[in-house]
Amino acid sequence: MAVRLSVIGSSPAWPNPGGACSGYLVDGKLLLDCGPGVLAKLRQREPWPTVEAIAITHLHLDHWGDLVPWVWGSLYGPGESAPRPQLWLPPGSGDALRPVLALLGSEDMLERAFDVAEYESRTPFTAAGLRVTAVPVEHYDIPAHSFRVEGDRVLAYSGDSGPCHALEEVALDADLLLCEATLASGELDGPERGHLAVDEVEAAASAARAKRIVLTHRPDEGPAPAGSELAYDGLELEL
Repeated sequence: MAVRLSVIGSSPAWPNPGGACSGYLVDGKLLLDCGPGVLAKLRQREPWPTVEAIAITHLHLDHWGDLVPWVWGSLYGPGESAPRPQLWLPPGSGDALRPVLALLGSEDMLERAFDVAEYESRTPFTAAGLRVTAVPVEHYDIPAHSFRVEGDRVLAYSGDSGPCHALEEVALDADLLLCEATLASGELDGPERGHLAVDEVEAAASAARAKRIVLTHRPDEGPAPAGSELAYDGLELEL
């Protein structure tokens, strides 16, 4: 049976015109990342999201920021009677987020709206009936993970990553590698790498024998090279 991928938001750290930041829906039930603008896009599809689980790759705001309005809508708005989704966070997120959440509402605000757990690196967990393995990747100086999502097909999602062998691990023989390609070819983002250029994505995909590449997290100001398959908000794919 095919696996369906819906691109909810595909922007980089700043939104492309009319766009949302990172958010990718698998089979209508597992949301990978939940950046600013994702909740509004999901609400265009149904009155309140009925996803079963959300998994967050890392704690840069463009990958989790819409969890905050999700809380308010769940507690006081149209999501009051909706089932609580699972929320899978990176290791150590509880301690890292506590002072931030205290300023935004309360330290326990996520626990009030979601069934919260922290995954472990390279230890598979089940989210919305799918097997997910989080593999650590290089992203500046913060902990970050890519996801290998396995059902009847294999989806590899890079999250945000600089060049590293972990990408090959997560994308090994994958039916689709959904990979960030924020940078122009030859562009560097600092001595501690945090993002990829298209040629670096292609090299990792080739080494991993991934069957298909879709590029994401790219600014509109940097069009992808001819022949590249590019994610955009609203794109629907079958693996």
